[in-house]
Amino acid sequence: MSSRLSVTIPPVPEISRFFGIIIKMFYDDHNPPHFHAEYGGHLALVDIMRLSVFSGQLPARVLGLVIEWATLHQKDLFADWERARNQRELFKIDPLE
Repeated sequence: MSSRLSVTIPPVPEISRFFGIIIKMFYDDHNPPHFHAEYGGHLALVDIMRLSVFSGQLPARVLGLVIEWATLHQKDLFADWERARNQRELFKIDPLE
């Protein structure tokens, strides 16, 4: 008789998508509180407090859109960061329109 472990896998960490930009936040990720922004093969990690890139890069126009979106949703991003740290489901955040 075999036993199976029941493992709960958190949902895909995508929290927003707009203009071809994908915003993700990962469970058990390192500090500082941040999110991942992906666009056309580019990847950047964006510090939520400073609203600045600390790793990777994005085209200038795309980075401007990401920072505009993050500025509008900074409080929501911090809330999702805390949820991720506590292994709770992340909330979707409205896209930039």
